[in-house]
Amino acid sequence: MARILVDADACPVKDEVYRVAARHKVPVVVVSNSPIRVPQSALIARKLVGDAFDAADDWIVDNVDPGCIVITADILLADRCLKLGASVLAPNGKPFTTSSIGGAIATRAIMADLRAGGDTIGGPPPFSKQDRSRFLSSLDEMLVKLARRLP
Repeated sequence: MARILVDADACPVKDEVYRVAARHKVPVVVVSNSPIRVPQSALIARKLVGDAFDAADDWIVDNVDPGCIVITADILLADRCLKLGASVLAPNGKPFTTSSIGGAIATRAIMADLRAGGDTIGGPPPFSKQDRSRFLSSLDEMLVKLARRLP
């Protein structure tokens, strides 16, 4: 059965996830370190994990399977989930894939090295309407593909 797991603490598209999931009748688990309000729905569950480093990531990895779509901006979590067969989508609507994750990890490492060396570098561009629109379209497409693939 398809499920959506949301790395929720800094996720800007939770409302969009709820709307698309309701349309497809797919359960959602919202995983966070701090309490987050979720709509009252039989399809939406909230999982509050401890505040230990990577507690939400670890819970997601422990509960992910090939029937899951994981929503996260965390590149290392995306890599862990892809290795377990899950589909992974960033909040900007760009999917993480087995062919793209290596480059994303390398870019992340380079940027971390530059920051550690004292270089002033910009962060990602601000979240935009186009990102939100791309996310909605990509999530819908992923759910359709997953429904065809699952028994």
